[in-house]
Amino acid sequence: MRTLSLIATAAVLAFAAPTVAQAQDKDIVETAVAAGSFKTLAKLLGDAGLIETLKGPGPFTVFAPTDEAFAKVPAATLEALGKDKAKLKSVLLYHVVAGKVMAADALKLAGKGAKTVEGSEAKISVMGSTPMINNAHIVKTDIAAKNGVIHVIDAVILPPSK
Repeated sequence: MRTLSLIATAAVLAFAAPTVAQAQDKDIVETAVAAGSFKTLAKLLGDAGLIETLKGPGPFTVFAPTDEAFAKVPAATLEALGKDKAKLKSVLLYHVVAGKVMAADALKLAGKGAKTVEGSEAKISVMGSTPMINNAHIVKTDIAAKNGVIHVIDAVILPPSK
């Protein structure tokens, strides 16, 4: 029982502790671009026509895949998404939750789903002491922006097939 309690405490601390300086004066897009590790995400947001949306008042919570996460996606898949703007937009909106969901609040959703702007739910869980959304590890949390918050993930998540 004590081991389970220690694991749960570690998961809370790992998920709730902000790991990047606050950036309250920039919107989500500006904050992501300034970080330097979201070039692919920024490009795809532009291709999908979502830049202005995520620069809007929000608030939004973005589970942002890094450039390394996008590098894991087969080139043919990214190319196909680039040719299908509606599908690209759907995939990107699956990474966005309406409202500002800080890590401590997201942890309360563990074992449940978080409704995405795309319309489907993404599963929030904790595996061992690692917070996750679907199959992606949440590697940094609570990067504040003036119109929401960014949580960094190590994989691109896909909406369920309809």
